Amino acid sequence: MTFENVLLATEAGVATMTVNTPPTNTLSAKTVGELSRAFEAIERDDGVHAVVVTGAGDHVFVGGADVNEFTRITSPEDARAKMRSGADLFRRIELFPKPVIAAINGVCAGGGCEFALACDLRIMAEPATIGQPEINLGIIPGWGGTQRLPRLVGPGNALMLMMSGETISAAQAARIGLVNEVVPAGRARARAMEIARTLAARAPLALAAIKRAVATGLGEGYEAGIVCEQDEMAGLFASADTREGIAAFLGKRRPVFRGV
Repeated sequence: MTFENVLLATEAGVATMTVNTPPTNTLSAKTVGELSRAFEAIERDDGVHAVVVTGAGDHVFVGGADVNEFTRITSPEDARAKMRSGADLFRRIELFPKPVIAAINGVCAGGGCEFALACDLRIMAEPATIGQPEINLGIIPGWGGTQRLPRLVGPGNALMLMMSGETISAAQAARIGLVNEVVPAGRARARAMEIARTLAARAPLALAAIKRAVATGLGEGYEAGIVCEQDEMAGLFASADTREGIAAFLGKRRPVFRGV
């Protein structure tokens, strides 16, 4: 599958998805649509077990939504439709059954930050910056940022970022828990690929179960999360992968998981 604004490649069980709209790699309506179709295709591809998302070039991950498109919003209904498309994409990523890792190679702002927040893990290069500057346009994050950011970094840190509109460094982002790891310049993609290859070798059914249990607990509360966890665990014991994992452990060999 080929697109105009998104580059998609697969290798050794890992799909790499690159937003390719330089110089700012903005998320236009067309790019959001292509990303949605790319994730749909990857979900159906049994040969892909992990995903890395990044931006073209070395200086920008995703610079945000295409602000030029905002000039064509003339009513609250238009605004809702615009917000719904991005929100639906990021919710799909959040619930995607395969691990998704953001390789933040440069500027990560607005919708770009919301894109990263929807991913499972975030690897950020040292020169990169990240933030939610929507307040400077007189608007707010509209693709899930007001909900995901405080859950990740706490209400105080989230409010500071959203209300000030300031961007922060990779070191600051790591300090508040916004990113998982900081790497030297030019290393974000490579490090994200290393992690993705590791995860691609893990049991795919268990990876998906972890994501569902965590999402349920965060969205529906602790008790619902515990019930989901137990349901997922019970279901896994009916799988061939779990039997293989246990047999491999007892036999002191590396397991071969097949997603069944």
